[in-house]
Amino acid sequence: PTGTANAFKAGHTLFGKLRPYLAKACTPDFDGLCSTELLVLNGIEFDRDSLRYALLSDGFVKLVDSSTYGSKMPRASWDFIGNCILPIAPPAEQRAIANFLDRETGKIDRLVAKKRELIGKLKEQRAALITRAVTRGLNPDAKLKPSGIEWLGDVPEHWEVKRLKHLGKIRYGLGEPPEYIDEGVPFIRATDIKRGKIDVDAVKRVSPKDIPWSRNPELALDDILVVRSGAYTGDSAIVTKDIAGCIAGYDMVVTVDKGYAPFLAWVLLSKYMLHGQIYLERLRAAQPHLNAEELGGFTVLFPSVAEQRAIADFLDRETGKIDRLAAKVEEAIGRLQEYRAALITAAVTGKIDVREAVKEESETLEYPLPRSELMMAAEGGEGGRTCA
Repeated sequence: PTGTANAFKAGHTLFGKLRPYLAKACTPDFDGLCSTELLVLNGIEFDRDSLRYALLSDGFVKLVDSSTYGSKMPRASWDFIGNCILPIAPPAEQRAIANFLDRETGKIDRLVAKKRELIGKLKEQRAALITRAVTRGLNPDAKLKPSGIEWLGDVPEHWEVKRLKHLGKIRYGLGEPPEYIDEGVPFIRATDIKRGKIDVDAVKRVSPKDIPWSRNPELALDDILVVRSGAYTGDSAIVTKDIAGCIAGYDMVVTVDKGYAPFLAWVLLSKYMLHGQIYLERLRAAQPHLNAEELGGFTVLFPSVAEQRAIADFLDRETGKIDRLAAKVEEAIGRLQEYRAALITAAVTGKIDVREAVKEESETLEYPLPRSELMMAAEGGEGGRTCA
């Protein structure tokens, strides 16, 4: 240790004791310094790569995670970790295990990387679809005119250019929340707002008797919440039926009285609004921040209400398709990561014999056991082989 950092050398193994359920371990090939949240280990009886995989095994991670202290930033102690028992194979078999896992987890990692790349492309496609629809409409043959705004370019000839403040009212939520309780009225915070959706799973609750109702904090159907400060300043989401009646926290609430609220909700998620206006404004302050006057001054392209409805319906449908596809890709990533963890656990605990498998140079993603047997072996079921 060197005060606020730990020194390590090439060949040491680093293990993250903060939130150990994240299963973070590495074997750097250089000398350096690291956070004190990383333990520096020098495995005397372990091949260093074999030790890294042992630390990443599901059983070890769960054991260490069960010992953590602290609720917001759970961490494990060296006193506990240092007394944990790990299986040690003979040196030659350790090397075989590490080589096998390097090869097989590498294949899995490359597949995961490709799927993450696909998710990135889907997000780009989604963002482009939204921006195109709310700046050009759905008719590719519509006549265009200069918008009068250099960065915006041409827009459909029959569309108007308005300020957001002329399309509805903007008010603030409660600010500092009343005391949170287990049962009560849901209280929507900035952290619950995520790119057009409100995550109800982690919503906090407050007592109705502690709410200053005179401040009009209750959310109505089709109100739009806009994050007011912090890292997600400018993020927004429309209030759906399951959110109506909840209490607005610190953020701003837009109540649309001219036009179609779902269309305006899509506008607030578009690149022309976010990158062209909101992000530029929030960066003017020392800390990311947006107020009602600034929000109300932003430019909105405004087609007829009938066209607004058609655009909103189109985006609901088409982004829904993209979101469902992205969710399937995320599920596939989850399954691959599950396979990876099971494979590591089965190999380092001797439930599968890798001594012959490591000699193979197959380029296909094949395991020495089918998935069902692999998962059984990883969990300590029958059919596995134990190290001597």
